[in-house]
Amino acid sequence: MEQQKVDMFLMTQGKYFEGYQLAAIREQLLKMDDSKFVMLQAANLKDPTTTLIISIVGGSLGIDRFFLGDTGLGIAKLLTCGGIGIWAIVDWFLIQGRARELNMERLQRVLF
Repeated sequence: MEQQKVDMFLMTQGKYFEGYQLAAIREQLLKMDDSKFVMLQAANLKDPTTTLIISIVGGSLGIDRFFLGDTGLGIAKLLTCGGIGIWAIVDWFLIQGRARELNMERLQRVLF
């Protein structure tokens, strides 16, 4: 893929990934075929900041886990009222990392 497209993608979508992963992502994107660029743009990446806000507002109901696609954990969190509040508070610190991890998995599926 063209370097200009790769740089544009990383500038607009870089916040969805961990900082240490950006160099590897850049290398993989440069090797990628141009035909996959449309699929790359259509990838459903979750914003970690939005996920954190959802976790703070509705974390005790499991809404944050449903948002990320972790249905089983969402149901467990809903039934236990966020692990009696403890699980909800722990997720405030972990949910952004989980969102970035899922975004990397989605990117890998598009690339390979």
